[in-house]
Amino acid sequence: MQDKMIYSGFNEDSHGMTMLGRVVLDAWLFDLLPRSEDCKGWDLNRMQQLMDKVSQAWDKHGSLPSRLPQDIQQRHAELYAWASERGRGLGWNPELGDDD
Repeated sequence: MQDKMIYSGFNEDSHGMTMLGRVVLDAWLFDLLPRSEDCKGWDLNRMQQLMDKVSQAWDKHGSLPSRLPQDIQQRHAELYAWASERGRGLGWNPELGDDD
């Protein structure tokens, strides 16, 4: 029997800017999760359910930050600036793909 794949959580993610890390960031952005929840220990089925909720939230805004209400645009800018700076400090290079 194969073990379930378990997400390490945003705080333990290699640099946080992975596909699953961005799902967590967007869940924080849309208040789908409290900032104290980083999804550590979640299986991929649970992460997929969260991804679906995040996708629905983005769909309401045309999947563009520029279409977000001003207060959420501001939170998006702040959250992604923080996450990008944190990721760079952990070795993330925005020029490379997630698999590089």
